[in-house]
Amino acid sequence: MKKSLLLLVVLAVYSISAQEESQIKSQVRHSIGEIREFVKIPNDALEHADINRNLTWLTKKFNERGFNSSVLPTDGESLFFASLPMEDSKPTILFYMHFDGQSVDPSKWDQSNPYEVILKSPDGDGWKTEAFEDLNEDINYDWRLFGRSTSDDKGPIVMFLNAIDLLKKNNLTLAFNVKVILDSEEEKGSKPLPKAVKEYRELLEADFLVITDGPVHSSEKPTIVYGCRGITSLTLTAHGPIRPQHSGHYGNYAPNPGFLLAEALASMKDADGKVVIDGYYDGIALDEKTMEILKSVPDDATKINSYLGIKTPEKVGSFYQESLQYPSLNIRGLGSGWIGEKKRTIVPESATAELDIRLVPETDGTRMKALVKKHIQDQGFYITDKTPTKEERSTHDKIMTITEGRVTDAFRTDFGNPYGEFLVNTLKSNFDGEVVQIRIMGGTVPIATFINELNIPAFIVPMVNPDNNQHSPNENLKIGQIAYGIKVFYALLSTDIK
Repeated sequence: MKKSLLLLVVLAVYSISAQEESQIKSQVRHSIGEIREFVKIPNDALEHADINRNLTWLTKKFNERGFNSSVLPTDGESLFFASLPMEDSKPTILFYMHFDGQSVDPSKWDQSNPYEVILKSPDGDGWKTEAFEDLNEDINYDWRLFGRSTSDDKGPIVMFLNAIDLLKKNNLTLAFNVKVILDSEEEKGSKPLPKAVKEYRELLEADFLVITDGPVHSSEKPTIVYGCRGITSLTLTAHGPIRPQHSGHYGNYAPNPGFLLAEALASMKDADGKVVIDGYYDGIALDEKTMEILKSVPDDATKINSYLGIKTPEKVGSFYQESLQYPSLNIRGLGSGWIGEKKRTIVPESATAELDIRLVPETDGTRMKALVKKHIQDQGFYITDKTPTKEERSTHDKIMTITEGRVTDAFRTDFGNPYGEFLVNTLKSNFDGEVVQIRIMGGTVPIATFINELNIPAFIVPMVNPDNNQHSPNENLKIGQIAYGIKVFYALLSTDIK
């Protein structure tokens, strides 16, 4: 009798599990159709018409799910906002995602149109094209969808919508009031966002913010990120002769701006990659507890180095996660004269370096730019913010034109925040294994303005595969991650916060 009862219990549990899995697969299949439909609408962040067509699609899809939606004008492209009917007794969760995408160069892709989603399966070290008709009941979670913004960030938007569908099918009451804000200029810096958040502050009020952008940890385990670095930039231009000169006639006489620029750049870091500019790392301290959390992230240094094709990393931190806790100084571009097939025997008139500085919460972007400028000045350069005049050229030996980019602040939510604990516990109870908790990620999401204006904690809960090629040719989304994302949204919205 006991054995029979135990068997019935096991069968019942298996039946429920099988039913849930069947529901998820059905929703994944529906999601694939919507992702194809959504991606088909070009979303180049630089094209106004693209943004408007995407806004139309979003309005239709969110309204079909019972959301009240609005297109919010800004000083740039409009934002998209949606919310479900509010109940005063519930806490409010605000989701941030973006629907614009990086520009594409189709010639670099393995498909003729990056906005037409292609289905592919793993084939040795490459990929084999499959027919969408072959997505049957035993849908293969290792297959992938290739297309611009499949992962960054249209895929997660569709996962969210399909989680809402599933919650309604199962007649589940949402544990939260739900608001969604979708950015239209994330890929070009979200310049209008700070002013827009101030303007629409009451509409956006919430208890906490969840960002579903970016990939899960390389271990593919459920991941929560408590912050991201900010960014600012500088353009440095060193000047030589007022116009390019024949290197035979004026080599050894006219100062070469390439060497002047190289001198300034080389003075900024030591042989270990540490920035030697006075004050650059001021204010940053990592206690023992923080170091333990950083070391708990399951990074594999050997794999990271192999992926990068390097022997020895820089020594700003003793391991990868520690390195992200400090501001970076990066040369993202260099140019002078002509190179390659167009090379010429000239002394160039100028040489330019594009720098970016990744910020952490302890570092103010304006201050960091001032430190770099003072360091260059201390190397004997005369600094101006425009092309030097003939008088300036005749007065100063070493001239550097410096123009500054705007600042996007970093953010970091404390470990132990009750909403963070809710997110961790929800993921733990719905997925086997530990949750990877990352103190701060290396990239930048324009979220600090929400935190500062709305006074709420923020967390990144990434959904997509770590090898998704976002911003690059052959961007892709693993089908298994669609299932994962639907499950995450479903769990978060149906679980009461204790």
